[in-house]
Amino acid sequence: MADGTSALAARRQEKPNPNQAWQAASSSGTSMQRRVLRSNENLGATPRISWLGSRPSVVGGAAKRGFDMVAAAIAILLLVPLFCLIAVAIKAWDGGPILYRHRRIGLNGTAFNCLKFRTMVANADDVLVRHLAANSEAAREWQEDHKLKCDPRITPLGSSMRKTSIDELPQLLNILKGDMSFVGPRPIVTAEVPKYGDCIDHYLRARPGLTGPWQVSGRNDVDYATRVALDRGYIEEWSFLRDLVIILKTVRVVATARGCY
Repeated sequence: MADGTSALAARRQEKPNPNQAWQAASSSGTSMQRRVLRSNENLGATPRISWLGSRPSVVGGAAKRGFDMVAAAIAILLLVPLFCLIAVAIKAWDGGPILYRHRRIGLNGTAFNCLKFRTMVANADDVLVRHLAANSEAAREWQEDHKLKCDPRITPLGSSMRKTSIDELPQLLNILKGDMSFVGPRPIVTAEVPKYGDCIDHYLRARPGLTGPWQVSGRNDVDYATRVALDRGYIEEWSFLRDLVIILKTVRVVATARGCY
């Protein structure tokens, strides 16, 4: 996953309008008939999902959550030395922040701060705005996928981290906290919600994943409609065995840097 959505342009798209509410009809067969994505009119907070009717069950339930907690705790303990080395390298590179936080939509529509090691220049927002204004093709690409194949914001150190997905390791903390899971849909921003259509019902039933069907099926080489279909299929056909298979496949994908930019 890339942290391209960190840019000012993306954040402007995500800011809720106090006078508007996003609505979508449900066709997933759950007991929930409709949800409303509303802003906090006083605080201008990130929108939350209000469920009309009972909430559908969380994908994987207690077994999936238990595995996530134990595995994340063990991984964090083992990776502490690597975390320290990366932190020193980032700080030495340009003196900027080590971690990058970005608001994403999670389980039941709850917003959370998705953590990554910073891979971009410190003034990434300004760089993106200027780049999109000067390059119509890049602006179209950003509008469609919220990503850029040739992203001027990424540092050489950040590029290396992205190729190995090391930049995403801080999300182990998100997993431990309960914001994310080891396997699940790729975490999205508010601006991406309409692209899911009725399939947003499925997305909201699962914690976003550190890895998932998108990551092992081509990543950035996969168009957005296919990504949505992959997420829906994963949630409809979830099994603990399938999660383990995706985790194993992720190792191969990371080693080959397939679809990574």
